[in-house]
Amino acid sequence: MKKSILTSLVIAALVGCSAPKVHDATMSDELPSIFPDYEYVTVPATIAPLNFSVGNADAINVNIEASDGQTINVASKNNTTNIDIDAWHKMLSANAGSDVKFTVSGRKNGQWTTYKPFSITISKDSIDYGLTYRLIAPGYEVYGRMGIYERNLSNFEQTSIFENTQLVGTCVNCHTANRANPRQTSIHFRGPNGGTIIRKDGQMTAYNMKSAPDSLGCVYTYWHPDGRYIAYSQNNTLQAFHMKGDERIEVFDTRSDVSIFDTETESLIRPGSLHTNDYETFPAFSPDGKTLYYCTSPAHPVPREYKDIKYNLCSVSFDAATGTIGNNVDTLINARAEGKSIAWPRPSYDGRFIVYTLIDYGQFSIWHREADLYIYDTQTGTSRPLAAANSDDTEAFHNWSSNSRWLVFTSRRIDGLYTRAYITHIDEDGNASKPFLLPQSDPSVFYSRLMMSYNTPDFTSAPTNYNAKLAEQKLYGDRIVAK
Repeated sequence: MKKSILTSLVIAALVGCSAPKVHDATMSDELPSIFPDYEYVTVPATIAPLNFSVGNADAINVNIEASDGQTINVASKNNTTNIDIDAWHKMLSANAGSDVKFTVSGRKNGQWTTYKPFSITISKDSIDYGLTYRLIAPGYEVYGRMGIYERNLSNFEQTSIFENTQLVGTCVNCHTANRANPRQTSIHFRGPNGGTIIRKDGQMTAYNMKSAPDSLGCVYTYWHPDGRYIAYSQNNTLQAFHMKGDERIEVFDTRSDVSIFDTETESLIRPGSLHTNDYETFPAFSPDGKTLYYCTSPAHPVPREYKDIKYNLCSVSFDAATGTIGNNVDTLINARAEGKSIAWPRPSYDGRFIVYTLIDYGQFSIWHREADLYIYDTQTGTSRPLAAANSDDTEAFHNWSSNSRWLVFTSRRIDGLYTRAYITHIDEDGNASKPFLLPQSDPSVFYSRLMMSYNTPDFTSAPTNYNAKLAEQKLYGDRIVAK
């Protein structure tokens, strides 16, 4: 036992001696060039360490200093930090509501440079336990290996929820939780063994939602807050490939309607106001459950007139006692009048805001470079860009944290090819902070080697504990046909 302790002490001393020391440094009035760009971001106190790399330095020394006097020093013989996770969490939890300062020094060709310090803000607003998301090849042409995964936001642990290799010929598709509650989820599976798995209060049931001869499969999903009803869009979707220019793929609907699934009667409600000759898609219930938001556009022959398809944001009333949708449709945002189109409306769970994606046409925003996030104020009826969160490239799928203070979204801002997950803080007035990239232990290596895109991210308030084997058995068994 004594030998073990002595060995540990010797190793620690050697590591300390070998750590690069800053000497004769040139002082720079410029900020360091780091990846990911974490300079002046706002983060929750429980977030994993914000490790980053420093340009092309061959050694670095980073001093992290909190308002209460706590410090963390990170010295590395390469250009990437490896922040101690325990010291990091201790510092952040003690300094919620204040800033933490980073002073970065980098060595190149034997010369040290100490850069202008930058800070990050530690928010007092908590964040959920983790994220769920799909990882998928960026082309959408075929599906090989893809899956739905869970990420613990306080560390770097990623676990599989379900991978499509578990079912032959099956594509694991959109997943949705009820307000980040992992005990109420819906996951779609495409292919010969496909269906919809609904987990309610931890109990799993497999459904065949194509109950009518001309019925379409369920795509976009949103739970009613009481957990009884689920709104589904039912879409017939096609994709086409552009032959020139910067555009790659266009995905469009030839038909889409919105139905409501009643989990108690196991039946699909098909209201007339949401089953018309127009396209209806992207349903989302209001937090009080009395309103259903959705996007709608007049139908056009595709692919010939695909650029003429432009969606408005509309709403109808919903009566949870009877499961009925109203007939009076209100247009909240007339994007068509401005030559634009709306996709993916997501209301905050406090009822104050709706964040949506604005694009030039269509509804599949992930392939539109012009796609930006916008925020609609339900109190004032006004809409504006979520400026601090947007970039010159695609911003798309997004969802709120359960306390309506954080927004996760995907963006292609790094390379224009792969969508990555970003998180931004939203204050009580609907203002976004500078977003931060989902932290990784070694972000430069991780993101340069990850040949998959993050897709449809959402928060989860606790570990999902999803029984993938049981889901597989349910799908191979007799699926209940929705009435």
